[in-house]
Amino acid sequence: MIHLRKHTKEKPFTCNLCDKAFSERAYLRKHLWMHRKKKPYSCDLCSKAFSTISELKRHLKTHTKEKPFACDVCCKAFSIKEYLLIHLKTHMKEKPHACYICNKAFLKKSDLNKHIRTHTKEKPFACVICTKRFSQHSSFKRHLRTHTDEKPFECDVCAKTFSQKTSLNAHFIIHTNEKPYACDICGRAFLRKGDLNQHSRLHTKEKPHACNLCNKAFAKKSGLVVHLRIHTNEKPFKCDMCSKAFSQKTGLNSHLISHTTDKPYACDICGKAYRRKKDLHQHFQIHTEEKAYLCDLCNKAFIKKSGLTRHLLKHTREKPFACDICYKTYSEKSSLKKHFLMHTKEKPYSCDLCNKAFCTISELKRHLKTDTKKKPFACDVCCKAFSIKEYLLMHLKTHMKEKPHACDICNKAFLKKSDLNTHIRTHTKEKPFVCVICTKRFSENSSLKRHLRTHTDEKPYECNVCAKAFAQKTGLNAHFITHTKDKSYACDLCNKVFHRKGDLNKHVRRHTEEKPHACDLCNKAFYRKAELNRHFLSHTKEKPFACDVCSKTYYTRSDLNSHLRTHTEMIPFVNDQ
Repeated sequence: MIHLRKHTKEKPFTCNLCDKAFSERAYLRKHLWMHRKKKPYSCDLCSKAFSTISELKRHLKTHTKEKPFACDVCCKAFSIKEYLLIHLKTHMKEKPHACYICNKAFLKKSDLNKHIRTHTKEKPFACVICTKRFSQHSSFKRHLRTHTDEKPFECDVCAKTFSQKTSLNAHFIIHTNEKPYACDICGRAFLRKGDLNQHSRLHTKEKPHACNLCNKAFAKKSGLVVHLRIHTNEKPFKCDMCSKAFSQKTGLNSHLISHTTDKPYACDICGKAYRRKKDLHQHFQIHTEEKAYLCDLCNKAFIKKSGLTRHLLKHTREKPFACDICYKTYSEKSSLKKHFLMHTKEKPYSCDLCNKAFCTISELKRHLKTDTKKKPFACDVCCKAFSIKEYLLMHLKTHMKEKPHACDICNKAFLKKSDLNTHIRTHTKEKPFVCVICTKRFSENSSLKRHLRTHTDEKPYECNVCAKAFAQKTGLNAHFITHTKDKSYACDLCNKVFHRKGDLNKHVRRHTEEKPHACDLCNKAFYRKAELNRHFLSHTKEKPFACDVCSKTYYTRSDLNSHLRTHTEMIPFVNDQ
Protein backbone atom coordinates (compact mmCIF):
# COMPACT_ATOMS: atom_id res chain seq x y z
CA MET A 1 0.00 0.00 0.00
CA ILE A 2 2.79 2.47 0.94
CA HIS A 3 4.64 1.69 -2.31
CA LEU A 4 1.49 2.26 -4.44
CA ARG A 5 1.22 5.81 -3.11
CA LYS A 6 4.46 6.61 -4.91
CA HIS A 7 2.57 5.97 -8.18
CA THR A 8 -0.77 7.52 -7.18
CA LYS A 9 0.86 10.51 -5.42
CA GLU A 10 -1.74 10.01 -2.66
CA LYS A 11 -0.91 11.74 0.64
CA PRO A 12 -3.60 10.69 3.18
CA PHE A 13 -1.78 11.90 6.32
CA THR A 14 -2.38 15.62 6.90
CA CYS A 15 -0.97 17.91 9.58
CA ASN A 16 -3.75 19.61 11.62
CA LEU A 17 -1.57 22.67 12.24
CA CYS A 18 -0.36 23.60 8.75
CA ASP A 19 -2.32 21.28 6.37
CA LYS A 20 0.88 19.83 4.95
CA ALA A 21 0.26 16.28 3.62
CA PHE A 22 2.46 13.18 3.66
CA SER A 23 2.36 9.75 2.00
CA GLU A 24 3.48 7.94 5.19
CA ARG A 25 2.44 8.23 8.84
CA ALA A 26 6.11 8.16 9.94
CA TYR A 27 6.80 11.33 7.90
CA LEU A 28 3.83 13.05 9.57
CA ARG A 29 5.07 12.08 13.07
CA LYS A 30 8.52 13.46 12.30
CA HIS A 31 6.98 16.64 10.89
CA LEU A 32 4.84 17.20 14.01
CA TRP A 33 7.95 17.45 16.18
CA MET A 34 8.82 20.62 14.22
CA HIS A 35 5.63 22.27 15.50
CA ARG A 36 5.97 21.03 19.05
CA LYS A 37 9.68 21.86 19.12
CA LYS A 38 9.86 18.92 21.49
CA LYS A 39 13.20 17.16 21.36
CA PRO A 40 13.35 14.72 24.26
CA TYR A 41 16.70 13.09 23.34
CA SER A 42 19.73 15.26 24.19
CA CYS A 43 23.46 14.74 23.71
CA ASP A 44 25.45 14.53 26.98
CA LEU A 45 28.55 15.99 25.28
CA CYS A 46 27.17 19.14 23.63
CA SER A 47 23.56 19.32 24.98
CA LYS A 48 22.07 19.37 21.47
CA ALA A 49 18.53 17.89 21.44
CA PHE A 50 16.83 15.58 18.92
CA SER A 51 13.30 14.39 18.12
CA THR A 52 14.13 10.68 17.87
CA ILE A 53 16.67 8.33 19.44
CA SER A 54 17.97 7.31 15.97
CA GLU A 55 18.85 10.97 15.31
CA LEU A 56 20.72 11.13 18.63
CA LYS A 57 22.67 7.91 17.82
CA ARG A 58 23.66 9.29 14.45
CA HIS A 59 24.76 12.56 16.03
CA LEU A 60 26.88 10.81 18.71
CA LYS A 61 29.10 9.34 15.99
CA THR A 62 30.29 12.86 15.12
CA HIS A 63 31.76 13.06 18.66
CA THR A 64 33.09 9.53 19.06
CA LYS A 65 34.31 9.25 15.44
CA GLU A 66 32.94 5.70 15.66
CA LYS A 67 33.10 3.82 12.37
CA PRO A 68 31.61 0.36 12.92
CA PHE A 69 31.11 -0.52 9.23
CA ALA A 70 34.38 -1.82 7.75
CA CYS A 71 35.17 -2.86 4.17
CA ASP A 72 36.19 -6.56 3.89
CA VAL A 73 38.45 -5.80 0.90
CA CYS A 74 40.59 -2.86 2.08
CA CYS A 75 39.56 -2.48 5.78
CA LYS A 76 38.44 1.14 5.32
CA ALA A 77 35.77 1.98 7.93
CA PHE A 78 32.64 4.17 7.78
CA SER A 79 30.22 5.60 10.35
CA ILE A 80 27.08 4.77 8.34
CA LYS A 81 26.18 1.57 6.49
CA GLU A 82 25.10 3.48 3.36
CA TYR A 83 28.65 4.90 2.95
CA LEU A 84 30.11 1.38 3.15
CA LEU A 85 27.74 0.16 0.42
CA ILE A 86 28.73 3.09 -1.79
CA HIS A 87 32.42 2.39 -1.17
CA LEU A 88 32.09 -1.37 -1.93
CA LYS A 89 31.07 -0.53 -5.50
CA THR A 90 34.57 0.87 -6.12
CA HIS A 91 35.93 -2.68 -5.69
CA MET A 92 33.43 -4.26 -8.09
CA LYS A 93 35.17 -4.39 -11.45
CA GLU A 94 32.66 -6.62 -13.30
CA LYS A 95 29.93 -4.71 -15.12
CA PRO A 96 27.73 -7.29 -16.86
CA HIS A 97 25.21 -4.94 -18.49
CA ALA A 98 26.64 -3.27 -21.63
CA CYS A 99 25.03 -0.68 -23.92
CA TYR A 100 24.47 -2.06 -27.45
CA ILE A 101 25.01 1.43 -28.92
CA CYS A 102 28.27 2.62 -27.30
CA ASN A 103 29.41 -0.48 -25.30
CA LYS A 104 29.49 1.39 -21.99
CA ALA A 105 29.00 -1.14 -19.16
CA PHE A 106 27.00 -0.91 -15.91
CA LEU A 107 26.67 -2.85 -12.65
CA LYS A 108 22.87 -2.80 -12.69
CA LYS A 109 20.41 -3.29 -15.54
CA SER A 110 18.36 -0.32 -14.30
CA ASP A 111 21.39 1.93 -14.77
CA LEU A 112 21.78 0.59 -18.32
CA ASN A 113 18.10 1.36 -19.07
CA LYS A 114 18.58 4.94 -17.85
CA HIS A 115 21.72 5.28 -19.98
CA ILE A 116 19.98 4.00 -23.16
CA ARG A 117 17.49 6.88 -22.88
CA THR A 118 20.42 9.32 -23.41
CA HIS A 119 20.69 7.77 -26.92
CA THR A 120 16.97 7.40 -27.68
CA LYS A 121 16.04 10.79 -26.15
CA GLU A 122 12.98 9.05 -24.65
CA LYS A 123 11.33 10.95 -21.77
CA PRO A 124 8.52 8.80 -20.34
CA PHE A 125 8.00 10.72 -17.09
CA ALA A 126 5.73 13.78 -17.43
CA CYS A 127 4.92 16.42 -14.79
CA VAL A 128 1.15 16.79 -14.28
CA ILE A 129 1.57 20.44 -13.22
CA CYS A 130 3.72 21.95 -16.01
CA THR A 131 3.89 19.02 -18.53
CA LYS A 132 7.71 19.03 -18.49
CA ARG A 133 9.10 15.58 -19.38
CA PHE A 134 12.05 13.62 -17.97
CA SER A 135 14.09 10.60 -19.03
CA GLN A 136 14.64 9.41 -15.45
CA HIS A 137 12.18 8.90 -12.60
CA SER A 138 14.63 10.42 -10.08
CA SER A 139 14.81 13.61 -12.15
CA PHE A 140 11.02 13.67 -12.30
CA LYS A 141 10.75 13.33 -8.47
CA ARG A 142 13.32 16.10 -7.97
CA HIS A 143 11.36 18.35 -10.30
CA LEU A 144 8.03 17.73 -8.50
CA ARG A 145 9.51 19.07 -5.29
CA THR A 146 10.17 22.41 -7.03
CA HIS A 147 6.37 22.78 -7.16
CA THR A 148 5.64 21.49 -3.64
CA ASP A 149 8.82 22.83 -2.00
CA GLU A 150 8.81 19.66 0.14
CA LYS A 151 12.07 18.86 1.96
CA PRO A 152 11.33 15.86 4.20
CA PHE A 153 14.96 14.88 4.93
CA GLU A 154 16.58 16.81 7.80
CA CYS A 155 20.22 16.75 8.97
CA ASP A 156 20.54 15.65 12.62
CA VAL A 157 23.59 17.85 13.19
CA CYS A 158 22.68 21.25 11.71
CA ALA A 159 18.92 20.84 10.96
CA LYS A 160 19.37 21.66 7.26
CA THR A 161 16.59 20.05 5.17
CA PHE A 162 16.74 18.37 1.77
CA SER A 163 14.28 17.20 -0.85
CA GLN A 164 16.10 13.87 -1.32
CA LYS A 165 17.71 11.34 1.00
CA THR A 166 20.76 11.08 -1.28
CA SER A 167 21.32 14.82 -0.84
CA LEU A 168 21.09 14.43 2.93
CA ASN A 169 23.63 11.55 2.87
CA ALA A 170 25.99 13.60 0.72
CA HIS A 171 25.59 16.58 3.08
CA PHE A 172 26.15 14.52 6.24
CA ILE A 173 29.66 13.56 5.09
CA ILE A 174 30.65 17.22 5.65
CA HIS A 175 30.14 16.64 9.39
CA THR A 176 31.94 13.26 9.50
CA ASN A 177 34.81 14.35 7.17
CA GLU A 178 34.44 11.08 5.23
CA LYS A 179 35.22 10.83 1.52
CA PRO A 180 33.79 7.49 0.33
CA TYR A 181 34.46 7.96 -3.41
CA ALA A 182 38.09 7.14 -4.26
CA CYS A 183 39.85 7.39 -7.64
CA ASP A 184 41.14 4.00 -8.87
CA ILE A 185 44.10 5.63 -10.65
CA CYS A 186 45.60 8.09 -8.13
CA GLY A 187 43.72 7.26 -4.89
CA ARG A 188 42.36 10.77 -4.36
CA ALA A 189 39.05 10.69 -2.44
CA PHE A 190 35.92 12.83 -2.83
CA LEU A 191 32.74 13.66 -0.91
CA ARG A 192 30.43 13.21 -3.90
CA LYS A 193 30.31 10.73 -6.76
CA GLY A 194 29.85 13.59 -9.22
CA ASP A 195 33.16 15.10 -8.07
CA LEU A 196 34.89 11.73 -8.60
CA ASN A 197 33.41 11.41 -12.09
CA GLN A 198 34.61 14.91 -12.96
CA HIS A 199 38.08 14.16 -11.56
CA SER A 200 38.32 10.83 -13.46
CA ARG A 201 38.04 12.72 -16.74
CA LEU A 202 41.40 14.37 -15.98
CA HIS A 203 42.95 10.88 -16.30
CA THR A 204 40.82 9.58 -19.18
CA LYS A 205 40.64 12.92 -21.05
CA GLU A 206 37.03 11.98 -21.76
CA LYS A 207 34.88 14.82 -23.08
CA PRO A 208 31.36 13.39 -23.43
CA HIS A 209 29.56 16.70 -24.11
CA ALA A 210 30.06 17.77 -27.75
CA CYS A 211 28.89 20.93 -29.52
CA ASN A 212 26.55 20.18 -32.45
CA LEU A 213 27.76 23.27 -34.33
CA CYS A 214 31.58 22.98 -34.22
CA ASN A 215 32.13 19.50 -32.65
CA LYS A 216 34.19 20.95 -29.79
CA ALA A 217 33.87 18.61 -26.79
CA PHE A 218 33.75 19.30 -23.06
CA ALA A 219 34.26 17.33 -19.86
CA LYS A 220 31.23 18.90 -18.15
CA LYS A 221 27.80 19.81 -19.47
CA SER A 222 28.15 23.27 -17.88
CA GLY A 223 31.22 23.86 -20.08
CA LEU A 224 29.16 23.03 -23.19
CA VAL A 225 26.33 25.34 -22.06
CA VAL A 226 28.78 28.26 -21.66
CA HIS A 227 30.43 27.43 -25.01
CA LEU A 228 27.10 27.38 -26.91
CA ARG A 229 26.56 31.01 -25.95
CA ILE A 230 29.56 31.89 -28.18
CA HIS A 231 27.52 30.61 -31.16
CA THR A 232 24.17 32.03 -30.09
CA ASN A 233 25.67 35.21 -28.61
CA GLU A 234 23.22 34.67 -25.75
CA LYS A 235 23.92 36.80 -22.68
CA PRO A 236 21.16 36.04 -20.19
CA PHE A 237 22.68 37.91 -17.22
CA LYS A 238 21.92 41.64 -17.56
CA CYS A 239 23.07 44.55 -15.38
CA ASP A 240 20.12 46.55 -14.01
CA MET A 241 22.18 49.76 -13.92
CA CYS A 242 23.71 49.99 -17.40
CA SER A 243 21.99 47.11 -19.30
CA LYS A 244 25.33 45.49 -20.11
CA ALA A 245 24.80 41.74 -20.57
CA PHE A 246 26.99 38.72 -19.77
CA SER A 247 27.00 35.04 -20.72
CA GLN A 248 27.80 33.99 -17.11
CA LYS A 249 26.52 35.12 -13.71
CA THR A 250 30.10 35.41 -12.41
CA GLY A 251 30.82 38.00 -15.11
CA LEU A 252 27.78 40.03 -14.03
CA ASN A 253 28.76 39.83 -10.34
CA SER A 254 32.26 41.08 -11.13
CA HIS A 255 30.86 43.88 -13.28
CA LEU A 256 28.43 45.10 -10.59
CA ILE A 257 31.37 46.03 -8.34
CA SER A 258 32.42 48.66 -10.91
CA HIS A 259 29.15 50.58 -10.27
CA THR A 260 29.49 50.95 -6.53
CA THR A 261 32.07 53.26 -4.95
CA ASP A 262 30.68 52.76 -1.46
CA LYS A 263 33.30 51.33 0.92
CA PRO A 264 31.69 51.34 4.38
CA TYR A 265 34.35 49.27 6.18
CA ALA A 266 37.35 51.42 7.12
CA CYS A 267 40.54 50.43 8.96
CA ASP A 268 40.97 52.27 12.30
CA ILE A 269 44.77 52.28 11.95
CA CYS A 270 45.45 53.48 8.38
CA GLY A 271 42.00 54.55 7.17
CA LYS A 272 41.95 52.24 4.14
CA ALA A 273 38.34 51.35 3.23
CA TYR A 274 36.76 48.20 1.81
CA ARG A 275 33.45 47.14 0.27
CA ARG A 276 33.28 43.90 2.26
CA LYS A 277 33.76 43.32 5.98
CA LYS A 278 35.85 40.17 5.38
CA ASP A 279 38.30 42.20 3.24
CA LEU A 280 38.77 44.60 6.18
CA HIS A 281 39.44 41.68 8.56
CA GLN A 282 42.01 40.30 6.15
CA HIS A 283 43.68 43.72 5.81
CA PHE A 284 43.76 44.27 9.60
CA GLN A 285 46.06 41.26 10.07
CA ILE A 286 48.75 43.18 8.16
CA HIS A 287 48.91 45.59 11.11
CA THR A 288 48.81 42.90 13.81
CA GLU A 289 51.40 40.78 11.91
CA GLU A 290 49.78 37.68 13.32
CA LYS A 291 50.91 34.74 11.20
CA ALA A 292 49.67 31.64 12.94
CA TYR A 293 50.07 29.14 10.07
CA LEU A 294 53.64 27.88 9.55
CA CYS A 295 54.96 25.81 6.62
CA ASP A 296 56.81 22.71 7.91
CA LEU A 297 59.01 22.58 4.80
CA CYS A 298 60.44 26.12 4.63
CA ASN A 299 59.16 27.82 7.86
CA LYS A 300 57.33 30.54 5.93
CA ALA A 301 54.38 31.88 7.98
CA PHE A 302 50.91 32.94 6.81
CA ILE A 303 48.04 34.98 8.23
CA LYS A 304 45.35 32.64 6.91
CA LYS A 305 45.15 28.86 6.63
CA SER A 306 44.12 29.26 2.98
CA GLY A 307 47.40 31.11 2.36
CA LEU A 308 49.38 28.18 3.79
CA THR A 309 47.32 25.69 1.74
CA ARG A 310 48.05 27.64 -1.47
CA HIS A 311 51.74 27.88 -0.54
CA LEU A 312 52.06 24.10 0.06
CA LEU A 313 51.01 23.50 -3.56
CA LYS A 314 54.31 25.13 -4.61
CA HIS A 315 56.21 22.40 -2.75
CA THR A 316 54.04 19.53 -3.98
CA ARG A 317 53.65 21.05 -7.49
CA GLU A 318 50.00 19.95 -7.28
CA LYS A 319 47.54 21.80 -9.50
CA PRO A 320 44.09 20.70 -8.32
CA PHE A 321 42.04 23.27 -10.28
CA ALA A 322 41.41 22.10 -13.85
CA CYS A 323 39.68 23.92 -16.72
CA ASP A 324 36.60 22.02 -17.94
CA ILE A 325 37.19 23.18 -21.50
CA CYS A 326 40.91 22.61 -22.22
CA TYR A 327 42.02 20.63 -19.10
CA LYS A 328 44.78 23.17 -18.26
CA THR A 329 45.47 22.96 -14.52
CA TYR A 330 46.28 25.61 -11.92
CA SER A 331 47.46 25.66 -8.32
CA GLU A 332 44.99 28.44 -7.38
CA LYS A 333 41.26 28.79 -8.03
CA SER A 334 41.67 32.52 -8.82
CA SER A 335 44.11 31.66 -11.64
CA LEU A 336 41.58 29.18 -13.07
CA LYS A 337 38.80 31.80 -12.96
CA LYS A 338 41.03 34.30 -14.78
CA HIS A 339 41.97 31.67 -17.38
CA PHE A 340 38.32 30.71 -17.96
CA LEU A 341 37.56 34.26 -19.17
CA MET A 342 39.82 33.50 -22.18
CA HIS A 343 37.25 30.90 -23.31
CA THR A 344 34.15 33.03 -22.67
CA LYS A 345 35.81 36.16 -24.14
CA GLU A 346 34.15 38.20 -21.41
CA LYS A 347 35.76 41.41 -20.21
CA PRO A 348 33.39 42.96 -17.67
CA TYR A 349 35.58 45.95 -16.70
CA SER A 350 35.80 48.78 -19.26
CA CYS A 351 37.79 52.05 -19.27
CA ASP A 352 35.59 55.19 -19.33
CA LEU A 353 38.25 57.12 -21.26
CA CYS A 354 39.02 54.77 -24.19
CA ASN A 355 36.35 51.99 -23.80
CA LYS A 356 39.05 49.29 -23.67
CA ALA A 357 37.73 46.27 -21.72
CA PHE A 358 39.53 44.01 -19.22
CA CYS A 359 38.96 40.63 -17.56
CA THR A 360 39.71 41.80 -13.98
CA ILE A 361 39.38 45.03 -12.03
CA SER A 362 43.12 45.00 -11.23
CA GLU A 363 43.88 45.04 -14.97
CA LEU A 364 41.56 48.04 -15.41
CA LYS A 365 43.22 49.93 -12.52
CA ARG A 366 46.66 49.22 -13.93
CA HIS A 367 45.53 50.36 -17.39
CA LEU A 368 44.07 53.61 -16.02
CA LYS A 369 47.52 54.57 -14.72
CA THR A 370 49.02 54.13 -18.20
CA ASP A 371 46.05 55.80 -19.90
CA THR A 372 45.98 58.93 -17.74
CA LYS A 373 49.77 58.98 -17.13
CA LYS A 374 48.84 59.20 -13.45
CA LYS A 375 51.84 58.66 -11.19
CA PRO A 376 50.64 58.82 -7.58
CA PHE A 377 53.81 57.43 -5.95
CA ALA A 378 56.42 60.19 -5.53
CA CYS A 379 59.97 59.96 -4.13
CA ASP A 380 60.48 62.14 -1.00
CA VAL A 381 64.16 62.69 -1.88
CA CYS A 382 64.10 63.80 -5.55
CA CYS A 383 60.32 64.14 -6.21
CA LYS A 384 60.41 61.65 -9.12
CA ALA A 385 56.97 60.02 -9.51
CA PHE A 386 55.95 56.48 -10.49
CA SER A 387 52.71 54.82 -11.57
CA ILE A 388 53.22 51.72 -9.40
CA LYS A 389 54.40 51.51 -5.76
CA GLU A 390 56.91 48.72 -6.52
CA TYR A 391 58.81 51.01 -8.90
CA LEU A 392 59.07 53.69 -6.21
CA LEU A 393 60.48 51.16 -3.72
CA MET A 394 63.08 50.05 -6.27
CA HIS A 395 64.01 53.68 -6.97
CA LEU A 396 64.39 54.56 -3.27
CA LYS A 397 67.27 52.08 -2.98
CA THR A 398 69.34 54.29 -5.31
CA HIS A 399 69.31 56.95 -2.55
CA MET A 400 70.43 54.59 0.22
CA LYS A 401 74.20 54.98 0.46
CA GLU A 402 74.83 53.07 3.69
CA LYS A 403 75.69 49.40 3.13
CA PRO A 404 76.62 47.92 6.54
CA HIS A 405 77.41 44.35 5.42
CA ALA A 406 80.87 44.09 3.81
CA CYS A 407 82.57 41.06 2.24
CA ASP A 408 85.80 39.99 4.09
CA ILE A 409 87.37 38.82 0.83
CA CYS A 410 86.78 41.72 -1.61
CA ASN A 411 85.24 44.42 0.66
CA LYS A 412 82.12 44.76 -1.49
CA ALA A 413 79.27 46.08 0.70
CA PHE A 414 75.56 45.20 0.76
CA LEU A 415 72.36 46.61 2.23
CA LYS A 416 71.18 43.21 3.53
CA LYS A 417 73.10 40.40 5.20
CA SER A 418 71.29 37.85 3.02
CA ASP A 419 72.73 39.57 -0.08
CA LEU A 420 76.22 39.34 1.47
CA ASN A 421 75.74 35.60 2.16
CA THR A 422 74.70 35.06 -1.45
CA HIS A 423 77.72 37.06 -2.67
CA ILE A 424 80.21 35.07 -0.51
CA ARG A 425 79.24 31.93 -2.42
CA THR A 426 80.74 33.49 -5.56
CA HIS A 427 84.11 33.24 -3.76
CA THR A 428 83.64 29.86 -2.06
CA LYS A 429 81.96 28.28 -5.13
CA GLU A 430 79.49 26.64 -2.72
CA LYS A 431 76.30 25.40 -4.41
CA PRO A 432 73.93 24.08 -1.71
CA PHE A 433 70.73 24.04 -3.81
CA VAL A 434 70.24 20.85 -5.86
CA CYS A 435 67.70 20.15 -8.63
CA VAL A 436 65.85 16.91 -7.81
CA ILE A 437 65.23 16.25 -11.52
CA CYS A 438 68.71 16.55 -13.09
CA THR A 439 70.97 16.99 -9.96
CA LYS A 440 72.35 20.32 -11.24
CA ARG A 441 73.55 22.49 -8.34
CA PHE A 442 73.09 26.23 -7.69
CA SER A 443 74.55 28.81 -5.31
CA GLU A 444 71.19 30.61 -4.89
CA ASN A 445 67.70 29.32 -4.18
CA SER A 446 66.26 31.79 -6.71
CA SER A 447 68.50 30.29 -9.42
CA LEU A 448 67.22 26.81 -8.53
CA LYS A 449 63.61 28.03 -8.79
CA ARG A 450 64.34 29.60 -12.20
CA HIS A 451 66.01 26.39 -13.35
CA LEU A 452 63.09 24.17 -12.20
CA ARG A 453 60.79 26.09 -14.54
CA THR A 454 62.92 24.93 -17.49
CA HIS A 455 61.72 21.41 -16.63
CA THR A 456 58.06 22.31 -15.95
CA ASP A 457 57.83 25.11 -18.57
CA GLU A 458 55.68 26.94 -16.00
CA LYS A 459 55.10 30.67 -16.59
CA PRO A 460 52.81 31.78 -13.77
CA TYR A 461 53.26 35.56 -14.15
CA GLU A 462 51.06 37.06 -16.89
CA CYS A 463 51.05 40.66 -18.17
CA ASN A 464 47.66 42.33 -17.67
CA VAL A 465 48.12 44.50 -20.77
CA CYS A 466 49.27 42.08 -23.50
CA ALA A 467 48.85 38.62 -21.81
CA LYS A 468 52.54 37.72 -22.30
CA ALA A 469 53.59 35.16 -19.66
CA PHE A 470 56.84 34.95 -17.67
CA ALA A 471 58.54 32.35 -15.52
CA GLN A 472 59.52 34.98 -12.90
CA LYS A 473 57.83 38.01 -11.36
CA THR A 474 60.97 40.08 -12.00
CA GLY A 475 60.61 39.30 -15.69
CA LEU A 476 56.99 40.50 -15.62
CA ASN A 477 57.95 43.70 -13.75
CA ALA A 478 60.74 44.43 -16.23
CA HIS A 479 58.40 43.78 -19.17
CA PHE A 480 55.59 45.93 -17.77
CA ILE A 481 57.83 49.00 -17.83
CA THR A 482 57.68 48.84 -21.65
CA HIS A 483 53.94 49.63 -21.35
CA THR A 484 54.27 52.44 -18.77
CA LYS A 485 57.33 54.14 -20.37
CA ASP A 486 58.81 54.48 -16.87
CA LYS A 487 62.61 54.37 -16.62
CA SER A 488 63.21 53.96 -12.91
CA TYR A 489 67.02 53.64 -12.74
CA ALA A 490 69.12 56.76 -13.32
CA CYS A 491 72.91 57.02 -13.66
CA ASP A 492 74.41 59.50 -11.13
CA LEU A 493 77.29 60.36 -13.50
CA CYS A 494 75.53 61.11 -16.80
CA ASN A 495 71.79 61.04 -15.87
CA LYS A 496 71.04 58.35 -18.44
CA VAL A 497 67.99 56.33 -17.34
CA PHE A 498 67.25 52.62 -17.70
CA HIS A 499 64.24 50.29 -17.39
CA ARG A 500 66.14 47.71 -15.35
CA LYS A 501 68.63 47.91 -12.48
CA GLY A 502 70.85 45.33 -14.19
CA ASP A 503 71.13 47.58 -17.26
CA LEU A 504 72.11 50.50 -15.02
CA ASN A 505 74.80 48.40 -13.26
CA LYS A 506 76.29 47.36 -16.62
CA HIS A 507 76.27 50.99 -17.79
CA VAL A 508 77.96 52.32 -14.61
CA ARG A 509 80.89 49.94 -15.16
CA ARG A 510 81.65 51.83 -18.39
CA HIS A 511 82.28 54.93 -16.22
CA THR A 512 84.17 53.19 -13.41
CA GLU A 513 85.89 50.70 -15.73
CA GLU A 514 85.15 48.07 -13.11
CA LYS A 515 85.47 44.55 -14.45
CA PRO A 516 84.28 42.24 -11.66
CA HIS A 517 84.34 39.00 -13.66
CA ALA A 518 87.93 37.71 -13.88
CA CYS A 519 89.24 34.59 -15.62
CA ASP A 520 90.90 32.10 -13.18
CA LEU A 521 93.37 30.96 -15.86
CA CYS A 522 94.75 34.24 -17.32
CA ASN A 523 93.29 36.92 -14.96
CA LYS A 524 91.69 38.79 -17.86
CA ALA A 525 88.66 40.71 -16.52
CA PHE A 526 85.26 41.48 -18.06
CA TYR A 527 82.31 43.78 -17.45
CA ARG A 528 79.74 41.00 -17.75
CA LYS A 529 79.63 37.34 -16.68
CA ALA A 530 78.40 36.35 -20.17
CA GLU A 531 81.60 37.85 -21.66
CA LEU A 532 83.72 35.81 -19.21
CA ASN A 533 81.83 32.61 -20.12
CA ARG A 534 82.49 33.22 -23.82
CA HIS A 535 86.16 33.96 -23.11
CA PHE A 536 86.59 30.79 -21.04
CA LEU A 537 85.74 28.69 -24.09
CA SER A 538 88.95 29.97 -25.73
CA HIS A 539 90.92 28.11 -23.02
CA THR A 540 88.92 24.89 -23.12
CA LYS A 541 88.68 25.00 -26.95
CA GLU A 542 85.10 23.85 -26.46
CA LYS A 543 82.73 24.82 -29.28
CA PRO A 544 79.28 23.71 -28.11
CA PHE A 545 77.22 25.23 -30.94
CA ALA A 546 77.22 23.00 -34.04
CA CYS A 547 75.75 23.64 -37.51
CA ASP A 548 73.13 21.04 -38.52
CA VAL A 549 74.03 21.45 -42.19
CA CYS A 550 77.84 21.08 -42.27
CA SER A 551 78.68 20.18 -38.62
CA LYS A 552 81.03 23.17 -38.23
CA THR A 553 81.22 24.25 -34.54
CA TYR A 554 81.32 27.67 -32.85
CA TYR A 555 81.97 29.20 -29.43
CA THR A 556 78.72 31.23 -29.28
CA ARG A 557 75.14 31.04 -30.56
CA SER A 558 75.51 34.42 -32.29
CA ASP A 559 78.50 33.08 -34.29
CA LEU A 560 76.45 30.03 -35.27
CA ASN A 561 73.53 32.24 -36.35
CA SER A 562 75.87 34.34 -38.52
CA HIS A 563 77.27 31.17 -40.11
CA LEU A 564 73.78 29.75 -40.84
CA ARG A 565 73.09 32.70 -43.13
CA THR A 566 75.82 31.45 -45.47
CA HIS A 567 73.79 28.29 -46.14
CA THR A 568 70.33 29.69 -46.75
CA GLU A 569 68.05 32.36 -45.46
CA MET A 570 65.40 29.68 -44.95
CA ILE A 571 67.20 28.15 -41.96
CA PRO A 572 65.82 29.67 -38.74
CA PHE A 573 68.23 31.26 -36.29
CA VAL A 574 68.86 29.84 -32.84
CA ASN A 575 67.63 32.22 -30.16
CA ASP A 576 70.05 33.33 -27.45
CA GLN A 577 69.07 32.09 -24.08
